Amino acid sequence: MSDLEDQEGQFANDIAWFVAGAVVGLAAALLLAPKSGKETRRYISHKTHQGREAVTDAGKDIYERSKEVLDKGRQLVEDAAELFESGRRLVRG
Repeated sequence: MSDLEDQEGQFANDIAWFVAGAVVGLAAALLLAPKSGKETRRYISHKTHQGREAVTDAGKDIYERSKEVLDKGRQLVEDAAELFESGRRLVRG
């Protein structure tokens, strides 16, 4: 497994832990908050909206990073092909 795959796996793991922490925090806040039903529903709605935005932003970040990795991979393949061709020309003389 390459360093890049390790970094992608770590990033996905970090997002999963973030989401899990947000869910646990929300559950604890709901259980401990002395608010009325209307206030609690408003709070849940607000936090759900924030969570949705965070997941959307994380998805965009993952997409952008994946695109960058793909572009770097393509460049690496092109560079390797050029080096191979140069080496082949040197061997042929």
